[in-house]
Amino acid sequence: MNDTIDWLRGPAASPSAAAGREATDRQLQLTKPPGALGELEALAIRLAALQGTPKPAVERVHVTVFAADHGVATEQVSAFPQAVTVEMLRNFAHGGSAINVLARELGAILEVINLGTVNDPGPLEGVLDCRLGPGTENFTRAAAMSPEQRARATRTGRDAAERAFLAGVQLFIGGEMGIGNTTAAAALGCALLGLPPEHLAGPGAGLAPAGVAHKVEVIRRALLLHRPHLADPHEALRRLGGFEIAALTGSYLGCAQLGLPVLVDGFITSVAALAAARLCPGAAQWFIFAHRSAEPGHRLVLAAMGSQPLLDLGLRLGEGSGAAAAVPLLRLACALHRDMATFAEAGVSGKER
Repeated sequence: MNDTIDWLRGPAASPSAAAGREATDRQLQLTKPPGALGELEALAIRLAALQGTPKPAVERVHVTVFAADHGVATEQVSAFPQAVTVEMLRNFAHGGSAINVLARELGAILEVINLGTVNDPGPLEGVLDCRLGPGTENFTRAAAMSPEQRARATRTGRDAAERAFLAGVQLFIGGEMGIGNTTAAAALGCALLGLPPEHLAGPGAGLAPAGVAHKVEVIRRALLLHRPHLADPHEALRRLGGFEIAALTGSYLGCAQLGLPVLVDGFITSVAALAAARLCPGAAQWFIFAHRSAEPGHRLVLAAMGSQPLLDLGLRLGEGSGAAAAVPLLRLACALHRDMATFAEAGVSGKER
């Protein structure tokens, strides 16, 4: 067991301050007033530091979608039946989901990992079978995962990050699918932030107000049951998380250790990023947050991470779709930084004072 968790203690890589300075100097020489491109300039400079080059690029993108079921779904916390998780796995395999479309449009590598569903879909082309069990336990009655399941889930995520790194990609996106996972994410977020469930619980895939109120009470029961153990982020993740949330956490930690920039998707993935940051404080510098989800708790998680997301489009699908939608913005920031002429190249007079 120690071999499977020792890697979690590894430090995050350090961004290149030198590449960041070179990128900043270049921005000051481009044919525009300093700061005129706003956050596009800041993005290019940040990516330069993360990629260790004064001229960053985001052409090679890797997306991993982690899927799993949740025992807490038996508490009727979702607007959709649990069978949807497996049905969506089949949809991923057939190329029909939003993230399939977005990955194709971006020319991104897409992999899908089944970490454990109530219904066994059998072999699916293009879906890696890494099942840890038929979903997590109902965390209102017991810990969601055993220590071994948590260790294997985080390691599965770390392995996905390593595959992306070895493939030479320039950006990693993690996505998720699992009926009930906004409840797990909200519960874990409450534990990590020390907030009551009414602050983080939301409609998820479409709960009515009465359903949200019920979700709040379910989370409250879980927090009360596990309260003696929630100060430790490892234990909070084990007791309240999901297989896919633990895998996302592991993938983000792996990216930070390997020095691979991460574009974080929405509410659920941001809670995983928060868990990763609590487990390894230096990890957060590798995370760029793509968008602000319509899920109400997301703004609190973003605030805790000190992050301003790139987009605010009312998205709440998951799958990594919001992050994928933000990739063209990163590509434009890099293209402007790389291809604009300098004042000297264009023969344009620079700023006098």
